[in-house]
Amino acid sequence: MKILAVETATAWQSVALVDDDHVLATHDQEAGGTHGSLLLPAIDQLLTKSKVRLSELDGLCCSAGPGSFTGIRIGLATCLGLRAASGLPLALVPTLEAMVRSVQGESRPLCPVLESRRDEVYWALFRWMGEARWEQMLSEQVGTPRALVQSLTEHTVMFGLGWSSMETEIRAALPDSITVTVGPGHAFRPSAIQVARIGIERLRRGEIAGSAVAPLYVQRAEAEIQYERSGGISPVARRQKRVEKKVAARLARGRRS
Repeated sequence: MKILAVETATAWQSVALVDDDHVLATHDQEAGGTHGSLLLPAIDQLLTKSKVRLSELDGLCCSAGPGSFTGIRIGLATCLGLRAASGLPLALVPTLEAMVRSVQGESRPLCPVLESRRDEVYWALFRWMGEARWEQMLSEQVGTPRALVQSLTEHTVMFGLGWSSMETEIRAALPDSITVTVGPGHAFRPSAIQVARIGIERLRRGEIAGSAVAPLYVQRAEAEIQYERSGGISPVARRQKRVEKKVAARLARGRRS
């Protein structure tokens, strides 16, 4: 099965052309906030270099997040456009699941970490089960480094761009009972090769994206974020305080009149 895979969930853009277990070509680059101008030329260059036409592919697959909102939307929109033009089936692949595929032979839990907004991170927990199998122990999460640490129960292998940027904060939140090991460098950036391998598995199982396609954002509710920012004051309590101030001001004006 010949697949074109796209990974744009971070500032690192990755595109790959994979035929079953054989990697035909890859195109990786630092994209920053310019996925919109770089992605289609990268795909065109990859297909031209490999002398493969879009019509000769068996399917498409795209990293669906979590990660950069803009990057994910551009990658997904591009693949949807390619699907509309070619009629090829499309598979969506969770980014953290693709990242963990780069780490094998490790008995300890695996924790890929990506940056989120507001000094928070995305993470999930997996365990290597042998024979190219990984079990997901904890679904995709988003929160503070302290929240990440609270989800750990044993010595864990951590890696990813979120670990790189928030290592100090994560280590500071670790209790004495939990230790971490840094994973291999090649696993820190999401790779379209791993997205393709998972995508091939999904397409073969018939897990094809339908007409209603949505990115995997995994963001917390705004009310929860505001609750933390307020120092633990609930939205109801904040509203109560505002009403109290307004009523008190009106009563004071009435006494003065």
